[in-house]
Amino acid sequence: MSGGPGKTVRMSWLVASIGGILFFVFSVILLAVLPGRVLEEQTRRMSPAKPLHYTASEERGRRIYSREGCAYCHTQQIRYLERDATRFGAPTLAWETQFDYPHLWGTRRIGPDLSREGVVRPEDWQLQHLYAPRSVVPDSVMPPFAGLFEGAPDSPTQEGLDLVAYLKSLGRPRELAGPEGEKKDDMPDMPQVRTALNNNPAMARRDGPFPLLKAVPASPEGGRLFTHNCLGCHGKDSDGKGPGAQGLEAKPRNLTSHEYTLARLSRVLWNGVAGTAMPGWRDFSDADRARFAAQVRKATEVLPEPEIPAGTLELGQSVYRDHCQQCHGESGDGHGSAEKEERIAPADFRTGRPSLAASLDAVRNGVAGTPMAPWSEKLSAAEVSAVAYYVRTFYQPDPQ
Repeated sequence: MSGGPGKTVRMSWLVASIGGILFFVFSVILLAVLPGRVLEEQTRRMSPAKPLHYTASEERGRRIYSREGCAYCHTQQIRYLERDATRFGAPTLAWETQFDYPHLWGTRRIGPDLSREGVVRPEDWQLQHLYAPRSVVPDSVMPPFAGLFEGAPDSPTQEGLDLVAYLKSLGRPRELAGPEGEKKDDMPDMPQVRTALNNNPAMARRDGPFPLLKAVPASPEGGRLFTHNCLGCHGKDSDGKGPGAQGLEAKPRNLTSHEYTLARLSRVLWNGVAGTAMPGWRDFSDADRARFAAQVRKATEVLPEPEIPAGTLELGQSVYRDHCQQCHGESGDGHGSAEKEERIAPADFRTGRPSLAASLDAVRNGVAGTPMAPWSEKLSAAEVSAVAYYVRTFYQPDPQ
């Protein structure tokens, strides 16, 4: 019985200490070293040959993103879960964040996941949203970052520009690499992996199929939907002068001075308007989008049609053929020969008709933030007036 109880206690402490150390080492190997090796191997096999590095501005923006605590509310990782893929798109691959040290994956989604944010919203919207989040998203809980601006959303500091440059980089390498750059043989055999790369319902599309909405009357529910989702940009009077319009390059449409067919509203509410801050609203039901459409049509100020002076349409047709047809198309549908060269699709006059005053203003002064240039210096006053009358004749209203 040499040593007695003291030796037993010492041996117990020794065994417990060695066991604790071994457990710690085993945990590190199991939870850090082995997964790290797996991720390194996945990155080696699945990465493009020359993945894009951050630019100097994007790298600075990444540090600002970290400094301002954006990762507390936003994730940057789409998990291999069906609900993640349905909401955001294809799961994040290891190589997408290979230059991120430390990573900014985040753990909470108080705000949406930003893994593919770079192609979802234009730069002017990002700046306006950072300056005054509730001006464009009325129910947002995001705090303003006015310190990144010099008093206005269209006057960002270098830090503001850097942060937006970083946000615009998110998802870009994968967007450029896929789908032809994706090595499908290396992908996990899971249905989530085969989904679209970006499923964000707000991402605007240049074109594509859309469900045709039913005509419904304007309703209080439609008014509430408009207030909570559209008022920030289009304004309480639907005149395009909402609080969020200040920093946007392509200004929100004045809904009171345009008529739209139901097909046009169905397309815009589904696809958005690519190249502008107008998003898609695909996360809303058909019934709610029909209520949106009814509210927009209610806002339209339909004025009596003006008398067209003799010879005006003939002159307008000639001016249109010589100067407008290449963008807006022979039939005014926006599908001219130069259509695909423009950042924002040319106006489709068959499904939308501006008031005469709005048409004259667009021809004389152009449309700020869009490819539509002013023509008052190239056309005579008579030609401006004639083509402003003429483009309105393309409109094909809904059957009564």
